[in-house]
Amino acid sequence: MNATPEFLDHPKVVNGASELFVSVFGEAGRHARTAIGAGGLPYGVAVEVDAVFAVAK
Repeated sequence: MNATPEFLDHPKVVNGASELFVSVFGEAGRHARTAIGAGGLPYGVAVEVDAVFAVAK
């Protein structure tokens, strides 16, 4: 997440992505995660979310 040094609520912001995954995938969307702040992200984006999914046949 792109943030200033004094901002400390990174996990609260990233909760939105976590809630979206559970909303879309149900219980299968529950996951472990980290929330990290940075002084800048490519192209000035506010939040970058990376995910790895396992798909069962």
